[in-house]
Amino acid sequence: MKTIVIEGQLRAQETLGSKSALHQLRKSGQVPGVIYGGAENIHFHAPAKAFKPLIHTAEFQLAELQINGKSYRCVLKDRQFDPLTDELIHVDFLELVEDRKVTVTLPILFTGTPEGVKQGGKLVVKMKSLKVRTYPRYLKEHIEVNLDHLGINQNIRVEDVHVENFEILHAPRIPLASVVATRALRQEEAAAAQKS
Repeated sequence: MKTIVIEGQLRAQETLGSKSALHQLRKSGQVPGVIYGGAENIHFHAPAKAFKPLIHTAEFQLAELQINGKSYRCVLKDRQFDPLTDELIHVDFLELVEDRKVTVTLPILFTGTPEGVKQGGKLVVKMKSLKVRTYPRYLKEHIEVNLDHLGINQNIRVEDVHVENFEILHAPRIPLASVVATRALRQEEAAAAQKS
């Protein structure tokens, strides 16, 4: 799985909670952040550009934060942007602890060509990601969902997705994708019905 390495520094204890210290950090191109979920919360800062590959992507990636000589394996949990400039102003990471389950959102990778599309229908994707709970060792870049068998006016739902070692945290009946009849196909069917 893709891992983004970010090098940062611990924030000085006396700057924690200080608005002017945070302002100075941001002014110098640094973004403050917190790593939680491990033995203790780690307050750090790193250059804004170091976060770009992690923030500006739909992919699920891990982060390896190297702070003052120590390494932390994490997932990005939250990020805050300035409402006016849209610049990144804060990041929260969750440290991965092997025997502790983690909740993450993984993208769905739809594979195959639905039977209904081959017959003239149109694929409508309703969800692009799934919230799941699992142990860090089972994390992966995406959840694969095959659509080959999907006919016209059929749905694939959350309950149809089975991934070993994953607990999917959505209601089972929520549709992920469906194949709908296009207007042209409905007109064709109506014309055929009138002829017979």
